[in-house]
Amino acid sequence: MEENKNNNKQIIKDLTFTDALGDRYVSYAMSTIMSRSLPDVRDGLKPVHRRLLYAMLELKMFPQSGFKKCARVVGDVIGKFHPHGDQAVYDAMVRLAQEFSVRYPLVDGQGNFGSIDGDRAAAMRYTEARLTIIAELLLQDIDKDTVDFVSTYDGEYNEPIVLPGLFPNLLANGATGIAVGMATNIPSHNIIELLLSIRHLIKSPNASINSILKYIQGPDFATGGIVIDNPETISKAYETGRGSFTLRAKWFIEKKTHGQYVIVVNEIPWSVTKTRIIEKIEELISLKKILILSDIIDESTEDIRILIIPKNREIDPYKLMARLFRLSDLEVKINLNMNVIDSNKNPRVMNIKEVLLAFIGHRKEVIIRYSNNRLRIAINRKEVLEGYLIVFDNLDEIIEIIREDKDPKLTIMNRWKLSDMQTESILNLRLRFLRRLEEKLIIDEKNKLVVEINSINELLNSNAKQLDKIDQEVKKLSDIMKKNKSLSDRRTLIKYTQIDDNDDLDEIIDEVPITFVLSKNNWVQLIKGHENITSINYKEGDEKKFILLVKNTDKVLVASTSGRVFTLSLINIDINKGFGTPIRLLIDLPTEDSVFSVKVFSDNKKLLVASSNNKGFMIPNMKFLLAHTKLGKNVLEIGRNGKLVVFKTIEDDDDHVAVIGDNHKLLIFNLSELPEQIRGKGVIFQKVKQGGLSDAKTFRYNDGIICLIGNSKKIFKDIKLWLGKRAQSGRLAPRGFPRSNRFNK
Repeated sequence: MEENKNNNKQIIKDLTFTDALGDRYVSYAMSTIMSRSLPDVRDGLKPVHRRLLYAMLELKMFPQSGFKKCARVVGDVIGKFHPHGDQAVYDAMVRLAQEFSVRYPLVDGQGNFGSIDGDRAAAMRYTEARLTIIAELLLQDIDKDTVDFVSTYDGEYNEPIVLPGLFPNLLANGATGIAVGMATNIPSHNIIELLLSIRHLIKSPNASINSILKYIQGPDFATGGIVIDNPETISKAYETGRGSFTLRAKWFIEKKTHGQYVIVVNEIPWSVTKTRIIEKIEELISLKKILILSDIIDESTEDIRILIIPKNREIDPYKLMARLFRLSDLEVKINLNMNVIDSNKNPRVMNIKEVLLAFIGHRKEVIIRYSNNRLRIAINRKEVLEGYLIVFDNLDEIIEIIREDKDPKLTIMNRWKLSDMQTESILNLRLRFLRRLEEKLIIDEKNKLVVEINSINELLNSNAKQLDKIDQEVKKLSDIMKKNKSLSDRRTLIKYTQIDDNDDLDEIIDEVPITFVLSKNNWVQLIKGHENITSINYKEGDEKKFILLVKNTDKVLVASTSGRVFTLSLINIDINKGFGTPIRLLIDLPTEDSVFSVKVFSDNKKLLVASSNNKGFMIPNMKFLLAHTKLGKNVLEIGRNGKLVVFKTIEDDDDHVAVIGDNHKLLIFNLSELPEQIRGKGVIFQKVKQGGLSDAKTFRYNDGIICLIGNSKKIFKDIKLWLGKRAQSGRLAPRGFPRSNRFNK
């Protein structure tokens, strides 16, 4: 009795109240951090999300199967794995199904799962769900001993510690959570960019974070928007694992009659409800805090469409939006705090490279465990097949032993030195299996298993092969994702815009790909997209002259034959308006003048300009050509009988100039011989007795001169004979040179 008393004796320690409270608080804090609030770096999931997905897997709620009640899933989760309230579990499930909350939803919901307006989901008894294909990728091979399982809280069931995770879910879907004394906030990213960065790290494990950020542009939110931070801010955030991103709504100007316009917001910042934005702006209007705004109207259906109506048409839309960005949730700060549970079960802040390397390490462990599991199965099967072959060689003897012997199992084991597993397999053989035909099948299967076993052993013994296996997985996944544009295409635009406290801010707008068309009769059309070139409508007797694939935010430089350059801001031109707009309504192009060339404005690009009078120069930057009025800028001074014949971009690695005259003589000289100037007559390109300059272009000498003949290209590389100094006469062009005396059409 005394011994029992001693065994059951409790140890009592003397502690101060402060020490006891501190000890209990730390225990509670760690429990909250590990079991509820912070995601695991390997699969990017918190315990409740992991349990939800695993419960749905056990219920066979596959993407190909029918939907099942959410209440059933929640019941399984709280009954087997998660001893918490059913509403908390259901809320977590709802979020995984919301396309406006999660970049890559893991739950496919049917029914009312809430809306971007802030509406709550219907009760779990009314909604149904199943796994998405993305969720399947996280759970793939979980039954192949790829991860560890532990007992649930009551010891009745087992649950996975982590999911195999075929893709980096932590960065793809992000995570938010508040623990005791720490928090996490990780935005979502584009999965294609993540997969490319993983492949880069596999090939270059010592790669810098800057090299990784060549693949990862920045966050990619489910609701789109525009991140306006500069590259240095984004880079610093990813290097430290802490920072923030400034996210704005996307918007564009919709023109009305009589010069009126409305601003249309078609994408709002992530984590902000549409109702909240509208209510805030309505409050600003009612309190007269923004007098230049008349009204806000919600015309949203399936897509976001919020109309912002100015007081009058004289209001600058950019100034209006600048104020709204400052005063409403059309612009928000999204924090970055990559505080996660690492593979050693320690909470810590990790940078982008550490997170990606942790994922690679996890996949490597999964591959090793999967291979070991497969190796065991293959070895056991090979052993059984070897036992079967003994049966075929000694069939009569084995049958006799089974019929006559009191302990046939022991006799067979001793007679042929077989294992217990082999003997059991032999004794359980069906008679129909004992055909001669089966012997060949057994031998073939055994040989295949030998090859597989050798292959697995090579994989297990080679770090390079393991990394190559991960690389192959990632590449395959990337190819699959690219087929689905909603998954692969980036939704959030990354475009640096300096934030100014003044209302004179030149604000960005929604970028839309458009096709710029200028017809032979000088009609300008803007058509949405880049795919409808063949379906352009022209007036009778008119045809195409220039086509550019641009964005609505671009500026187009229009060069006339007189040497004057005009600027078209495409945002000020209506899209898809009949046959377009006469160009002379947009610029003051004289009637005796015509358009020679059009180019999309690109900062820091040089231009080559020249006249038929054989004079020209280099323009050091396109920005010197930008004009703020319809009058344009007089760039190249041309004589009475001359005209502009060259208006071409100079590529960064171009080092020579090729000049062809009307006399079919070609001259090549060093690009450095040309002066850089903003306007003027320029210098002589080629000395000629008759005719003038037909064409000129810059090129890289080692690449040769590329000419377009019909629809094919021809390269002239042996051009030493034509190399000389500027202002020389040149020599007749080589055989096969275009008779048009033009390098291009």
